[in-house]
Amino acid sequence: MLVIEKATYDAIVAHARRDHPDEACGVVAGPAGGDRATRFVPMLNAAMSPTFYEFDSGDLLRLYKELDERDEEPVVIYHSHTATEAYPSRTDITLAQEPGAHYVLVSTRDGADSPAYDGPVEFRSYRIVDGEVTEEEVRVVGSYGESPEGED
Repeated sequence: MLVIEKATYDAIVAHARRDHPDEACGVVAGPAGGDRATRFVPMLNAAMSPTFYEFDSGDLLRLYKELDERDEEPVVIYHSHTATEAYPSRTDITLAQEPGAHYVLVSTRDGADSPAYDGPVEFRSYRIVDGEVTEEEVRVVGSYGESPEGED
């Protein structure tokens, strides 16, 4: 299950809406060895495409150096789909190289014909390991101090 703070959820959705009709992409980093997505890092879609995303290689290199320096790892890797559902494409599955990450997809397909989209989105999370896609529940909490569904 992906447990994510509302502020981070809102930031991912805002990025997807802002970059629409192109796909948005980014990372939410967190402490290495943990599962808390704490630092939102929006990235530039170097492909600038409505059907494909690609992290800029220089930005990606800088990000991984920074992650190493801060003892962090990518907890969430996100991107948007602008014309299809929030489900990993074959390309997304092939490119998934972080087996410990949550792969979040946000669909802005309901605004496919509008340059500035502010309508509803579909927000889903997956684990992708060795080409195997498993959807997982998403729980949005006010802060990590809150337990989802009252659990500790």
